[in-house]
Amino acid sequence: MTEELNLEGLKIDQVFDGGDLDCGSGLVLLIREQMLRVPVGGVLEMRSREPTVEDDLPPWCRMAGHAYLGRLQAAKYTRYFMRRGEGAQAEAQALAADKARAKSYEWRLRTRATGHLKSTVYCRNFSFDVGQAASFEEKDAFPSAVEYLLGALAASLASGLATEAARDGLELDDVELTTRGTLDNVLAILGLEEGDPSVSTIEVKCFASTLDDEAKVRAAWERAVQRSPLVATLRKAVELKLKLAIT
Repeated sequence: MTEELNLEGLKIDQVFDGGDLDCGSGLVLLIREQMLRVPVGGVLEMRSREPTVEDDLPPWCRMAGHAYLGRLQAAKYTRYFMRRGEGAQAEAQALAADKARAKSYEWRLRTRATGHLKSTVYCRNFSFDVGQAASFEEKDAFPSAVEYLLGALAASLASGLATEAARDGLELDDVELTTRGTLDNVLAILGLEEGDPSVSTIEVKCFASTLDDEAKVRAAWERAVQRSPLVATLRKAVELKLKLAIT
């Protein structure tokens, strides 16, 4: 466990909020970008709500040539302090290299037919089972591919809103999304009619419970929508209706 830091006499040169991002999902890029605004020998404060940062940040600082000074626990987040190292003059080049690697990252999945109306998808250290392309049954052994698509869209918005709210220091007591989707011609999937089997409309309603400023929550929602890769992709082909209700 990292001991808490005594801030007496410590000058903070730059402060930023990392929200609930972890070091493997973009936080390191943000730290490098913020560190460029700190003079050599200066101190960067990063605020985070993600518990894994406590273990991951010190070794990253050593590897990057910065000094990890310690942390302080606040009411809603943890404050981490880093001193920009003398040997970190190439911070801009390191940031550019990290951005280039991130832009060229390729997600890879492997899928096998593993049973009657069942396929198994393998990605990273996960696997999940998918049923039919679409199903009208009340109960099935596995979710359909369409349900995974709709669920992934809603999940990207739910986690996106949580991240954006955390970075703004907003407290969301509860976030729940309802999602509805229709196909242009579902009978085309079965070969019963000629037609277009594509998804035609998707409606997502997000219900967020909070006592914080409504305008700030809506701004966080808009950023989550703008930064969702699934929203950006589906909007090119599907009528998307995205709504936020604050309670």
